[in-house]
Amino acid sequence: MQEAIIGSVLSAMATGLGAVPILFFKGVTHRWRDILLAYTAGIMMAASTFSLIPEALGSSNLYVLTVGLLLGTFVLNFLEKYIPHIDLEHTKYNLKIEQKAILIITAITLHNLPEGLSVGVSYASGDDSLGGLIAFAIGLQNAPEGFLVALFLVNQNISKWKALLIATLTGTVEIFTALIGYLLSASVDGLVPYGLSFAAGAMLFIIYKELIPESHGDGNERYSTYAFILGLITMLFMINAF
Repeated sequence: MQEAIIGSVLSAMATGLGAVPILFFKGVTHRWRDILLAYTAGIMMAASTFSLIPEALGSSNLYVLTVGLLLGTFVLNFLEKYIPHIDLEHTKYNLKIEQKAILIITAITLHNLPEGLSVGVSYASGDDSLGGLIAFAIGLQNAPEGFLVALFLVNQNISKWKALLIATLTGTVEIFTALIGYLLSASVDGLVPYGLSFAAGAMLFIIYKELIPESHGDGNERYSTYAFILGLITMLFMINAF
């Protein structure tokens, strides 16, 4: 339990750490924004397909894995459909967002739910290395995410310090969902493989529905593709090290 709390807090706080450079940046090009998004997608892809899915399959069967994956996908699809979500305006010249800042906060908070869940469930799996690995992966992808959140808010004429604070707070939801995932998985027999596959399905939905399309919408497909592969390789190195 203590390890799950520490891991979830560290991975969540990486969002705020990643937002710190916004205090010094005057702007960022679409190319770098797309590269960051694609790199994040690569990290999450490796974490879900090479850690969460094999662990779920190893402790259960293909039926359980399929149910969990589909459930994670359907739940994220439902939440995205009925909770206000933001679609970033694609333009080569600026990062202007027409929606109100509250939609940005809601969207990112929604985005963080399955990430926290995956951390908590991983710690409850009984595999000591898996929890730390997934927490590290989520923290690693939270850093550029925090920067982008703060950048979006600054472009909504919110002060840099307030943007930093809000970006940090959006990551704290992961702590609560991580604890929920841990407690449920630890107390209900047979729930861990469902939880792992559910988290994998939710992460895959985010990767394919959000991160990859956003990183390929401004003519930077080639750079984004390389960044995606580098992100995947980065996570594979971490998996191998653990």
